[in-house]
Amino acid sequence: MVQATGWDAVYQTHITHGWLPYAVWAMLGVGLVALAAAQIAAGKRRNVVKQAVAALVCACAGGAITWFISDGIVLFGVELGWQVIGAAAGGFFLAGAFIAAAVMTRGWKRVLAIAMVPLTVLGAGLRINAIYGEFQTVGSLVDYSPYPPLDSAHVSRATVSVAQWNAQVRSGSVRPETEGKLFSATIPATRSGFRARHAVVWLPPAALAAHPPVLPVLVMLSGQPGSPTRFFSASNAVAVLTRYAREHNGLAPIVISPDQNTGMMTNSLCADTTKVGKAQTYLTQDVPDWIRATLPASVDAADWVIGGFSQGATCSTQLAPNFPAIYGNVLAVDGELAPTAGSRQSMIRDYFGGDAAAYDRQVPVNAIKAHAPSRQVMILGAGARDHTSLANVVTIGKAAREAGWTVHMVKATGSGHDWHAVNATFAVALPWLCDRMGLGATPAAFEDYAHDHAQKVEVLQ
Repeated sequence: MVQATGWDAVYQTHITHGWLPYAVWAMLGVGLVALAAAQIAAGKRRNVVKQAVAALVCACAGGAITWFISDGIVLFGVELGWQVIGAAAGGFFLAGAFIAAAVMTRGWKRVLAIAMVPLTVLGAGLRINAIYGEFQTVGSLVDYSPYPPLDSAHVSRATVSVAQWNAQVRSGSVRPETEGKLFSATIPATRSGFRARHAVVWLPPAALAAHPPVLPVLVMLSGQPGSPTRFFSASNAVAVLTRYAREHNGLAPIVISPDQNTGMMTNSLCADTTKVGKAQTYLTQDVPDWIRATLPASVDAADWVIGGFSQGATCSTQLAPNFPAIYGNVLAVDGELAPTAGSRQSMIRDYFGGDAAAYDRQVPVNAIKAHAPSRQVMILGAGARDHTSLANVVTIGKAAREAGWTVHMVKATGSGHDWHAVNATFAVALPWLCDRMGLGATPAAFEDYAHDHAQKVEVLQ
């Protein structure tokens, strides 16, 4: 992780909204209009028409290429969605217009046209990133972590029950903090030897007290490429958790985002492999052992959730069925049917030393069937425009229901394979899980929680 001191304001500049993206897009608009107006004023109207034609050709070609990469050969493993295809086509349109103008003009107009080309690349990148919601700030581009070390918080182990905590808050003998806090933490890979990066931990107000209550645990994994900071920087998790805590005497789950991959571009498959190391052992032994020894966490699997986005979602749907005594609940968004880093044959060869059975045990539906029946809980979400992930949700959800799981599936409206789908799903699932795990009132039907977010999610049967 990159640490910084005097650059905080720069690193915290938003790139999905706010002045920076709007300034870039405004400059592109002004540049396009200025070039066209200057040429028309100089009697070069025909050149402007030629540049417009070139721009349209580039837009069509760029959009077609993006579609082919996305939906034709599915190069990235998921369909990018029409919003991304449209944004790419728009970028090709502007690039074509500016390149054509650079060829057909002289002097300051050529200089301006050339300068607009890299700005077009930046503008298109900002737009595509805004669609995904992957990088929220400048700092997130370099994995900047502003979080203090957990050791500085002096966290105590649990000493009271949730009921006792609520009674103390009502009596005024305890005054919880108004907000939780994020920390970085090193989770020792004692058993696994896994080369994990620093984890990020969110502690609710109740966990920061001198005598905290026993709290549920969420272990949340980012996608790949990604990092432990990504879950908190790209999602609305802290806002949803904070809102719940304020309504429940500072109570909310402890949330840990550990590293499941060792590097931004590495895919461990969340398994014990010869290629990346013992990721499974790390996530099912080292991480839980550290949580129980360090934080005011429940030891009941019914109070533990594992989840994530994309590759992190796949990890959660393979690990929870294989380790029901640790993770009683799953919260997965836009996951795959199986851990994927190349073809099945190449993964069996490169990750499992030719042992096909070892790979097959990691496939979620196989793990679910192998450990049936189960009373675990599974919440699955996918973006409405991510047709592949929606189909995966149905397949995995059906297998889990047949194995006795309690399963809820949601479709995030207006979203694709992106963090907007995570946000919509998390906003519904978090309060229901919290109430189910004893932090709030007796939970109502899951559909009642979803009804409050009807514009963002649709419950699948």
